[in-house]
Amino acid sequence: MTSGKNGLTYADAGVDIDAGNALVDRIKPAAKRTNRSGVAGGLGGFGALFDLKAAGYSDPILVGATDGVGTKLRIAIDTGVVDGVGIDLVAMCVNDLVCQGAEPLFFLDYFATGKLETDVAARIIEGIAEGCVRSGCALIGGETAEMPGMYPEGDFDLAGFAVGAMERGTALPEGVQEGDVLLGLASDGVHSNGYSLVRKLVEVSGLGWDADCPFGEGSLGAVLLTPTRLYVKQCLAAVRAGGVHALAHITGGGLTENLPRVLPEDLGADIDLNAWELPPVFKWMAETGNIAEAEMLKTFNCGIGMILSVSADRADALTEVLAAEGETVSRLGTVTAGAGMRYSGKLL
Repeated sequence: MTSGKNGLTYADAGVDIDAGNALVDRIKPAAKRTNRSGVAGGLGGFGALFDLKAAGYSDPILVGATDGVGTKLRIAIDTGVVDGVGIDLVAMCVNDLVCQGAEPLFFLDYFATGKLETDVAARIIEGIAEGCVRSGCALIGGETAEMPGMYPEGDFDLAGFAVGAMERGTALPEGVQEGDVLLGLASDGVHSNGYSLVRKLVEVSGLGWDADCPFGEGSLGAVLLTPTRLYVKQCLAAVRAGGVHALAHITGGGLTENLPRVLPEDLGADIDLNAWELPPVFKWMAETGNIAEAEMLKTFNCGIGMILSVSADRADALTEVLAAEGETVSRLGTVTAGAGMRYSGKLL
């Protein structure tokens, strides 16, 4: 069909369909890297297919989780270091899924921006694919939304959705009891929570994102953008070894709020704050903002990104399993009678 008119186009309104198509072509190899049993189709369809039977499940229960990266994105946008936020996005979803005892199966992302910059978008989605590879789930679809007027130049937003599965009757938490040992897995820094306070602390310090990092190698911005650690394969190995009663992903709310979520109402926990060493980033933040210990514990992970409640007679064996999977494991304390978190020792 032809027309003699030289009218407005979608591109004139700020939406470049050709750029979107170019992005899909560029990210197809990244998505292909994430293929696993159960994937039943490629990118580009109106929906994404997954075959649970082909994935090895006979009587599955599905588990869903959705999340974002929060204001950590602001640092990524301001520094241009966007390669790791895709890993953060996946981690925030799949680390939650594994706490239910579920194996992550597939992931979908939502990337929204005012003007699509193909290279930036591709780097972000390639990071998402890397997160999927590390956690054993497939990137089977997503949405890239170019919305002029909705975001300032260079800004973007990012969200994700993961689906996992487990056989019926295997959900966690289950069997948590007084005397269970609490095993903590080390974090890789701040992860993806508390960044509104992190950015305030950097402002108070007077440092710029490109300044030498006071607590690590490289620039301050780059170190603070260290991706969230993925605990999926390690925790699944521990669950399959037997003796794991619960897992708690230490995100917003810190140790104080997240561990009680997986404990029965009549049980609490005794935590020895001297059981692990507070990483330098948290020491720097506490000193810079004169932050009280209680505030640190309910805002940040403070160096512990995942906690497992395990049978006391399996604690040593599970520590070995987790260490063999590459985890730094600390014996934090025990599950106790009476609700509430009780701390001994000194964090700061």
